[in-house]
Amino acid sequence: MTGRRDDYHLLDSLVVFAGLADGIELSPSQAIEIVICGPFADAAGLPEENLALKAARALASAAEITAGVRIRLTKRIPVAAGLGGGSADAAAVLTGLMRLWSVPRDAVDLASIGVRLGADVPACLAGRPVFVGGIGDQLAAAPRLPEAGLLLVNPGVELATASVFAGRRGGFSPAARFDATPSSAAELADILAARSNDLTEPARRLAPVIDDVLESIRRAPGCRLARMSGSGATCFGLFDDMTAAAAARASIHCGDWWVAATALT
Repeated sequence: MTGRRDDYHLLDSLVVFAGLADGIELSPSQAIEIVICGPFADAAGLPEENLALKAARALASAAEITAGVRIRLTKRIPVAAGLGGGSADAAAVLTGLMRLWSVPRDAVDLASIGVRLGADVPACLAGRPVFVGGIGDQLAAAPRLPEAGLLLVNPGVELATASVFAGRRGGFSPAARFDATPSSAAELADILAARSNDLTEPARRLAPVIDDVLESIRRAPGCRLARMSGSGATCFGLFDDMTAAAAARASIHCGDWWVAATALT
């Protein structure tokens, strides 16, 4: 983080995308409603608080739409995990409803709607690797990233983003963006190793198990880099390719942890 204004911290983050996602289905309805299913449905909280539902209502208000929609959300990504699952859901709903409701592109500013829902939503609307600044409203294209594999590990601990930010102490960091185009996962790991996640320390104090997760990933064969994702508690390992990440998955032994191997997209 590079600073703080009265209401929000100012970000300097690299947002990338993985080959894992929740499922979103949109169908016409008399009202704006949501049905949540899937492995993490029980952890998703009250439907009224879901970002996907809030996104639909925000777009309807901004575009003066009176039609409804039934959102079917299949929750496959852990909740409050630092993976941006809820933000990606909101972005998918906004994008899908622009088509379903035939909203002209110039009728609304989706990025402005998105940032009011969450700092990660504009990046998810972009759908490509970006550097994120400001309160999530400032996007800049990141260099082309190489093929790489990711090992994602969540210890089953939910961390509220606001609590992690509130627990942060000390000064702020300078911007740490890069222009180089890494040719391999090893080069990308070297670039990222010179940078850090300012939220790791407050997250570790709230959830000490993060230390165990990071150590388990570091010990996995072929791991180039192990770091916490976002505000946690999910951590990731960077590997040369999807095959290496999938092979390393077997080395993570903890029955109640969520572990997934995927590709950097």
